Amino acid sequence: MKKLLLVLQMIKFEHTVFALPFAFLGAFLAADGFPGLQTSVWIILAMLGARSTAMAFNRLADRLLDSLNPRTADRALPRGLVSLQFVCAFIGGSAALFIFSAWMLNELSFQLSPVALVIICFYSYTKRFTSLSHLFLGVSLAIAPIGGWIAVRGEVAISPFYLAAAVVFWVGGFDIIYACQDVEFDRQQHLYSIPSRFGKRIALQISILFHILMMLVLAYSFLKFGLSILSWIGLSMVALLLIYEHRLVKTGQMTNAFFTVNGLISLILCFFVGLDLCLTV
Repeated sequence: MKKLLLVLQMIKFEHTVFALPFAFLGAFLAADGFPGLQTSVWIILAMLGARSTAMAFNRLADRLLDSLNPRTADRALPRGLVSLQFVCAFIGGSAALFIFSAWMLNELSFQLSPVALVIICFYSYTKRFTSLSHLFLGVSLAIAPIGGWIAVRGEVAISPFYLAAAVVFWVGGFDIIYACQDVEFDRQQHLYSIPSRFGKRIALQISILFHILMMLVLAYSFLKFGLSILSWIGLSMVALLLIYEHRLVKTGQMTNAFFTVNGLISLILCFFVGLDLCLTV
């Protein structure tokens, strides 16, 4: 149990809040309201399994780099607080939870679950060969609204891909901010990121551009879906939070910007759009 708690702390288990609301956004859209208790429970379990698999795999893949980086050297794996075998077992158990939950949802969710696992684990290696690794992380989280839609409908449609595109730009933008902490280390280790390639100033400008694109995609989606004033109120709050996030960055509070503000963004969008869809049924 102690090792399990260490692993959960290592993968920042509480930050599942980033992607889970977007999975429910996809589900709300697919169901034109609340998708039902049973479906919701399996979506939650699937997201917990997928996110835990991805983060634990990332820590496993980066364990040697983490041991060299002063910012991450205190993590559980570099310090030897948990073994490689235990982390591998945790990854296997989390992946099994995800696949089983997908199987309980519907056949297509189950069939696509291995594809999703490959995508979310592949991200961990992208910073070794491309500065677009931030967008690869965005793609990993963008699976959430598509998965939520498929969980309800059992089929693929274009609608959740609008939300997915917004997630790509949202995540890409805040991951650029987060990567600004490791510019010198990334350059020393020949790792790729937009901040290490272009410098912090240009990188933060690209981050702003990504977040503007996120807002434009969401606005277009809301118009296409015919959402009401409730959703637009939520979108306005998200815009204010993004402005606040970039003001935090200017004062050097990147950690607060990454964790607190972005968690609020996903929750606010899910609440207002979900409420909108439920009330208009």
